[in-house]
Amino acid sequence: MRDSRDGATLDPVATSGTALSLRAVSRTVASRTMRLMLATLTGMLIARTLQPEGRGVYAVIATTAGMTMVLGHLSIEKSQIALWAERDRHPGLTSNSMVLGLVLGALAALAALAVTVRGVIPTASPLMAVALIAVPFGVAAINLNGIALLRSRVDIVNRGTLAAALTQCLPLLLLMAVGELTVTSVVVCWTISIIVPFALHMRASRPLPLRWDGGLARRQLAIGGRYHAGRVAFHFLLTLDVLLLNALASTAAVGIYTVAVTVLALTRIPSDAIAQVVLPFQAGEDARDADRVTARTLRLNLILSAGVIGTLAVAAPLLIPLVYGEAFAGSVAPLWALAPGAIALALIRLVEQHLVRLARPIGMTMIAICALGANVALNLLLIPRWGAVGAALASSATYVPMAVLEIAWFARSARIPMWELLPRPADVRSVRRRLAGRGRLSWRGRRRGGSGAR
Repeated sequence: MRDSRDGATLDPVATSGTALSLRAVSRTVASRTMRLMLATLTGMLIARTLQPEGRGVYAVIATTAGMTMVLGHLSIEKSQIALWAERDRHPGLTSNSMVLGLVLGALAALAALAVTVRGVIPTASPLMAVALIAVPFGVAAINLNGIALLRSRVDIVNRGTLAAALTQCLPLLLLMAVGELTVTSVVVCWTISIIVPFALHMRASRPLPLRWDGGLARRQLAIGGRYHAGRVAFHFLLTLDVLLLNALASTAAVGIYTVAVTVLALTRIPSDAIAQVVLPFQAGEDARDADRVTARTLRLNLILSAGVIGTLAVAAPLLIPLVYGEAFAGSVAPLWALAPGAIALALIRLVEQHLVRLARPIGMTMIAICALGANVALNLLLIPRWGAVGAALASSATYVPMAVLEIAWFARSARIPMWELLPRPADVRSVRRRLAGRGRLSWRGRRRGGSGAR
C-alpha cells in the first residue's frame, strides 16, 4: 500500500534493514505490560495496606531518590546517542557507561544524603538513606540500557524491566500475606528492584567491560553536560508536582494523585516500546532516514496513545475504585485532567531522541526550563485551590505546549509541514493490520525518485 501524499510505502520494505519485525515491539510491549501490571498490583497492595498517608510517604521517598538519579547521571545517555554514529567509539562508550554511572551515581547519593541530614529534603525519614543506596546502580543501569538499545538488544532491557518488577512485587505479596507490609519493607523492596537491572546487565556483559577511555569520558561529560540542565528540568517537570503537593496539600493528596499517575503510566506501554525499538534507526548515520523514521513513528504513537488513554479515561470511574479501593475514588478526576498531558508525553520521548542529532542542547534545555517554570507557577496557583486535580491540570497545561514546541522544531529541521505529522487514514489502517498480526512493521518509507518526500 502506498500513501500518495508522501510516497511512503506502508507495507514492508524489502531492502535489508529498512523493515523491522513486530517481534521486538511485541516483546517490549509484553515486558512493559507485565511490569506495569505488577506495578499496579504493587501499588494496590501499598494503597490498601498503608492507605493514602503511608503511600504518600513512600511516594516522597521514591520520588526524591529518583530525582537524585536524574541529577547524578549528567545525561551520559544523551552523549551515547550523539556519538553512536562514530562506530570506532562503540567499545569505549560501552565501558564508560558502567564506570561513569557508578561514580557519578555515588557522588549524587552522597550529596543527597548530606542534604537530607541538613533537613532540605522534604522528609525526615531515615528510610531516605536506604533508598539512596540504589542510586549508583540505578544511574549505571540507565547508561547500560541506552547502550543496549543502541545495539538493538532490547531483550536485555526487557529482562531487566521484568526482573525489577518481580523483585518489588513478589516480596510485598509475601509480606502482606503475613501481615508485615510496612513503609520500611516497601522502601527496601524498591531499593532492591533498582539494583537488579544493573546486576543483569553485568551478567549479560561478561566478561565485564572494565576498560576506561578517559578522553572519551571527558567528551561525553562535555556533551552530556550541555543537555543535562534540560534533562533535569524535564524530570523535575514530571516529579516536582509530587513534592509541591506534599508541601501545599497533604501526603494523602499525594497518594490520591500518584494513583492517577500510576494508572496513566499503563497507557505509555506501546509508545515507549516503539520509541525504544526505533532508537537505533534515529541514531544511525543517515539523517534523512532518521527524519522519516521519526515522522512515521510520531503519527503511529499519536494514534496508539490517544486510543489507549481515551479508553482508560472512560473506564477509570469503575477501574480505580475496584482495583485500589473506594478510598482512591478521588483519583479519577486527576486522571481525567492529566490525560491530555499523557498523550503529549507519549510523543516527547520519541522526538527528543531525534533532536539530539541536531546538537543544539541549549534549545532543548530552554524549552524544558520554561516548561518547568510554568509548571511550578501553575502548581503554586492551582494546588491550594484544587489539590490533586490542580496538580494534574498544571501538568497537562505544560506537557502539551512542550510537545508542540519540540515537534514543531523537528518538523522545521526535517522540512516537513506540521500537518503531515498528523495521523492519516492510511496510518490507521496500517496500525489495524499490524495489531491484527499480519506482516511486519515498516519504520522507513521509500523516497520517491530521490526527492526526499516523506
